[in-house]
Amino acid sequence: MRYTLFVKAALEALLTNGMRSFLTMLGIVIGVAAIVIIIAVGDGAQSLILNQISSFGSDIIGVLPGSSDEEGPPATAMGVTITSFTNDDVSAIRRQVHAITAITGYVNGAGSITWGNQSVDAQFSGVSAEYPTVESAELALGNFFSSNDDETLSSVAVLGWQVYKDLFGDTNPLGQNIKIKRHTFRVIGVIAERGTVAFQNQDDQILVPLRTAQKRLLGIDHVSVARMKAAPGSDLTLLSEEVRELLRERHDIGPGEEDDFTVRNIAQALDILSTVTDVLKYFLAAISALSLLVGGIGIMNIMLVTVLERTKELGLRKAVGARPLDMRIQFLAETVIISMLGGLVGLLVGILISYLIAVIARSLGYYWEFIIGLSSIGLSIVFPLIVGLVFGFYPAHKAARLRPIDALHYE
Repeated sequence: MRYTLFVKAALEALLTNGMRSFLTMLGIVIGVAAIVIIIAVGDGAQSLILNQISSFGSDIIGVLPGSSDEEGPPATAMGVTITSFTNDDVSAIRRQVHAITAITGYVNGAGSITWGNQSVDAQFSGVSAEYPTVESAELALGNFFSSNDDETLSSVAVLGWQVYKDLFGDTNPLGQNIKIKRHTFRVIGVIAERGTVAFQNQDDQILVPLRTAQKRLLGIDHVSVARMKAAPGSDLTLLSEEVRELLRERHDIGPGEEDDFTVRNIAQALDILSTVTDVLKYFLAAISALSLLVGGIGIMNIMLVTVLERTKELGLRKAVGARPLDMRIQFLAETVIISMLGGLVGLLVGILISYLIAVIARSLGYYWEFIIGLSSIGLSIVFPLIVGLVFGFYPAHKAARLRPIDALHYE
């Protein structure tokens, strides 16, 4: 019952100065709302990124030139050009790893694409004939090029949907000649509309045979990346290791020497991205938590002012038998209540703003999940409680040390 009276007295004291109490807790409100928003936005962004990566397919294995550790990307992912991965490596994987149903190498470039007096700037990719199988791409018009087109360096092209519309409009593009970097290519097909996959517009590109792109458009011999589709039921971890052992043998890498390539499957990529986004999310949340310190200092200052304003009251209470412990509990109850109310309001504000962000993101066509996890709720309770106890201790201690005779004579 005694503690119930403390809480009741604390609430009455706070309501007496309602506006001041609200302004005092404002720092806590902002700090908790910021933490909730950052964690929720981080979870939403993480869901967007992982969904984009997962859209590649759950049975895909990728090989990139350049070594990397288990937690980071290879150098090629950072823009470094490495030429150790070749067409022969891709062909060897196709021949010797039997659980691979399809594989394609990739090289990429960009340039002006023209047809008649029409011109667009677009990405072009050199790929193998098995590209539609690996990427689950369907053709809206015509056909895809064959392995023979690749081997003979044929100048044929398959257009992405957006490039087709930008260049030809309603005109049938099949059999038409276009120019890529001043080289003439004959259009033989159009990929059905695919949209954005892994933050790349799949419709704004042109596909040509891999060797044609290497020799005629880019003047290179290496492959930038290879992607392969595993047979149904395959263990991607074991299959990735089989590919790795084959490439180590082909590249004459001895025991204990570092790979000059990186083999990753989708599951590994998702794990790495989850780890990276989690670290970033909680790092930003920790920075936002610093604003709670500002709120706590504000609470302490106001409570010190309150001690001065209520000096005579405190002296009278001590004179009629209130103990120092009662004074401490009284002021700690007030600071904790302010902090906890600020945390509750901050939680509600953070949830509302996070929901609005999710709605806006979805209206723009992004896969964005609205997630308020237990971590957000837990932090919005624990942090304000700690702030209230830590920053309320000194005002409570000062109130407890007042001498009744000094307090009663205070002007």
